Order: sequence, then structure tokens, then C-alpha cells
Amino acid sequence: MRLSHLFFTTLRDDPADAEMPSHRLLVRAGYVRQLGAGIYSLLPLGFRVNKRVEQVIREELNAIGGQEMEMPVVHPADLWRETGRYDAIGPEMARFKDRADRDMVLAMTHEEVVADLLRDIVKSYRQLPMIVYHFQTKFRDEPRSRGGLIRVREFVMKDSYTCDRDEAGLDAAYWAHHRAYTRIFERLGLKAIPVSSDVGMMGGSLAHEFMVLNPAGEDELVICEACGYAANRQVAPTTVPAPAAEDLLPVGEVETPDTTTIDALATFLGVPTSRTAKAAFFVTGDGRFVVAIVRGDFDVNETKLVNAIKAVGGLRPAQVEEIRERGMEAGYGSPIGARDAVVVVDELAARSPNLVAGANRPGFHLRNVNVPRDYTPDMTADIANVREGDPCPNCGGPVILRNGIEVGNIFKLGTKYTKALGAEYLGEDGERHPIVMGSYGIGLGRNVACIVEAHHDDKGIAWPAEVAPYPAHLVTLGGSREPTVIETAETLYGAAAAAGPAREILYDDRDESPGVKLTDAELLGMPWILTVSPRSLAAGGVEVTNRATGERSVRSIDDVTAFLEGRAATPA
Repeated sequence: MRLSHLFFTTLRDDPADAEMPSHRLLVRAGYVRQLGAGIYSLLPLGFRVNKRVEQVIREELNAIGGQEMEMPVVHPADLWRETGRYDAIGPEMARFKDRADRDMVLAMTHEEVVADLLRDIVKSYRQLPMIVYHFQTKFRDEPRSRGGLIRVREFVMKDSYTCDRDEAGLDAAYWAHHRAYTRIFERLGLKAIPVSSDVGMMGGSLAHEFMVLNPAGEDELVICEACGYAANRQVAPTTVPAPAAEDLLPVGEVETPDTTTIDALATFLGVPTSRTAKAAFFVTGDGRFVVAIVRGDFDVNETKLVNAIKAVGGLRPAQVEEIRERGMEAGYGSPIGARDAVVVVDELAARSPNLVAGANRPGFHLRNVNVPRDYTPDMTADIANVREGDPCPNCGGPVILRNGIEVGNIFKLGTKYTKALGAEYLGEDGERHPIVMGSYGIGLGRNVACIVEAHHDDKGIAWPAEVAPYPAHLVTLGGSREPTVIETAETLYGAAAAAGPAREILYDDRDESPGVKLTDAELLGMPWILTVSPRSLAAGGVEVTNRATGERSVRSIDDVTAFLEGRAATPA
């Protein structure tokens, strides 16, 4: 591809809204352009990278028996109603009516469609197991898109689905995907850590996310460097031992002016935060009012809370008026005397004696509050966030917290969708059984962004060879005043073109200054920069630069030609 013909332009300044290096560089280098909030066009360079990533995924899924297909973006809402997800999913699902006034949705994922196909196609155990997958556009109306391609509303996802006779088959398929994902991310140049995760809206019995560590990541990971334990903080269990038993002291009210935070309360009373009880107030999507109690040195983990109470539609923070309507006071609240509320107490808080808790009137707290003597919770569960330094649930060593970006996920769905849709097969025993499913996703654009996050420097992108849009960037210096330079470059470009589409290179044939050409070559980030100039020819050939390392050498025309034609692995 001649750069003079390429549909792109580079920017000298960073986009004003760029939060991350990948966002800044992909826009500046002409790989993507934003159309709207969380909606991007892939320009030709970006499209080629996306296709390279797609091919890596395709090869590894085919290697475990995957069959590629394609399913629609637009689904009848009735299909989602059959599984209950139409009403369970909030405004992130785009809903609309067609001209016949039928309710329709834009696909967020395709479990319903696969289960519908299974009930139509699979009749016998002899047709199982199988793996199907596709690359298809998804739309999720995220409330806050960010980070360029990291969190968008429209994106292409590889979603694959395993279909098995029983749980043993699902287990084998799940771990086959786990191994395939490990190979995929290694080939993409990503250090992805598999972590235990919440099943979320997908449902099922087990899930892992593959995470790339990044300070800007939205997920918090709990990691033990001693034994390798890793989990999303959403699901990591708290394993802090309960304090020693004490005699239960009588409850006493104490005046505590201007102490609406735990830190202020602990400082005022001269006690550690671990001797206090923290109250958080929520309303579920199905209208229940929830009081969550954790020890003051912890925070409420909303995912754990949602799972504990099976909150339909998630949680939102309660308003001050809603709290007061139920006999409690924000900043000085506790379940003592509360009405019309679901009270959930963290297991550690329930085992911690004589805590300071709110008195449910401004400026006052209660000393020596104990569960269940002073109030009886509706539920006791692990609903606290793990903290840095807490003991690892596997080995007891201290854990660390790190931010990460999810690049892939895998779920054991079981029969959640096939039972709802009646997707069954006739077994060897002559009985009908629901098909057992797994679901596995990888977002292409997010992976492209994470590759840039991992492979860039202050000059621009440095693509790994596996995903680079072109294997090399050919640059001429000297312009039309140097006919030998142009002739040599045209010969090299022709050799690459003759070797076939896989060997096509990017050729900067523009009449620009050397500074502009070399700056753009470093910004665009092809693995090899091949510079033809009067000086390189005088030195014996072509200056070859390894973009990732910056190493330079002059190689003969024959050596470079061998690389361009695919007869040598590198030009250096």
C-alpha cells in the first residue's frame, strides 16, 4: 500500500479527550476516528489490525474444534423474554420496534440465539458435543464510554459457545477454551492473567476473566504473588480472622457531633475503625430497601451483596428521604429500629463484638452493638471488599490489589438457557435431556487497544509482528531528486507485491521531508522500518530499524528482498 493512497491522516497533537496511551496513539496515527460517544470507525490501518487479531483467534478456536458461523445483530425481543433477560437487563440493552410494531433488541450477546438454534437443529446425543463461534457486532449502551476502544458502545466480539451432553463435557470444553485463550493472548503479545470472576448477567456456575494489568483498568484484582491466586475483587472472599471473643457490654448512647464518616467517628472516640460498624443503604431494581453492614475498616462489595440477596436489576444508592422513611439516618445509621428493610450483615462484622454503630439520630452513636443481641439481620454473608495485605484464601500470604483490563471471559452456563428455551436432545438412555452450554467472549477492539498499551513508547506504537497491519514500512529519503533511491524502493515494493497479499508492505512514497516521514513511520509502528536513502545506498543497501528495540543496521538489497518475499524471517 502506497502511503500517498492510504485513507488516513496523522495528528501532531493528542486528542483532547484521550485518557490512555492507546486512545491517544490510535487516533493520532490514523487507525481510528470517533463518530459518537463510544462509537468508532476503524480506518484501513485499524481494520487490518482488527483482522489480524481476528485471524489469531480463529486459528486457535478452529484448533479445538470450533465451527465458524454468523448470527444476526437484531433479535426478536420475545426470544429474550423466554429466558427472562429482557426484563432483567437495564437500559444498556437497546430496544426498538420494527415497522410491524414488534419489540426488537440489538444484540448484546448471543446465548438466546444459540439456544434457539439448538432446539431447532440438535435432536440426538450423536450430534454433541460441538463448538460454534462467530465474529459479530454487539451494542451495549454503556453509561460512560472511556479509554478509546477500551469501553465502547458498539464493538465486534468473538463469542463462542460449547454445547455438550452433560457437565463432564462442559468441564472439558471450558478448560479447552481456557487453554486456547492462553495461546491467543500469548500470540497477541499480551500478558493476560486468568482470574476467578462473577457470572453477572450471563448466569451459570463458574466464570474466569482474562485480565491485563494496567493502572487505568476499571477492574480491581486480588493477587497473591506467593501462590499465584488471582480473582476479581468482586468475588474474592474475605478471610480476615474474627477478633477474640469478649464479654458483651451493655449498649450505651454517646454524643458524636459532626461524625458522619467512619474515620471522623473513630478519631472522635479514639477507637480503631475495626471497632465500628459501617452502614450502607441501597434500593434494588425490584424495589427492596437494603441495609448492608460491614466493619468500619472494610467497604461493602456491591457484587457480593447483589448475589447474596439475588437483587433483580442490581442496586442503586438510597436517597436520604428513603433512608429516613425507614427509621434510619444517613451518616448515623444502623439497623436498630429500622423498618421495611432487608438487613444484610457481613460475616466478619457479625462476629466482631461491641462495635460502635449509628443511633439513627443526628450527632449520636451507640457503643457496644452486637449481632444478634441488639438486632437480627435477615442474612449474614461475605459482603466486604478484600483489602491490600489481607490473607490469601489459598496460602494465607498477603494479597496485593492491582487494576486490570478484561480482554476475554469464559462462562459455564449449564442449562440456564437451554431449559428456558426447551433445547433438548434424546440421550442414549432414551430420555430427553437439556443441552449443557458454555459461553466465551473476546472483544476485538479492546484487545487492539491493550496491545497498544503494552507495545508503545514515546514515539508511537510498536506492533508485534503477529498483529501488525503490515510487516514493514518502506521509507524513501531524498525525494524525486534521488532517482536511484526511488528506483531501489520501487524494486523492493514490487518484490513484496509479487510475493502475494500476505507480504504487502506500507510504502511511504509521499514527497515529504525526512523528518515527517520518519516521525510517521515511528508513530504508525510497523515491526520493521526500511529506509532507502543516498547514505544507506552508499553504505551498501537499506537501513533496517527494528521498531520495538530501535536497533539499526544496513542490510544488502538481497537480504531485504529475501525478507519481503518471505524467504527470510527478518530483514536484519
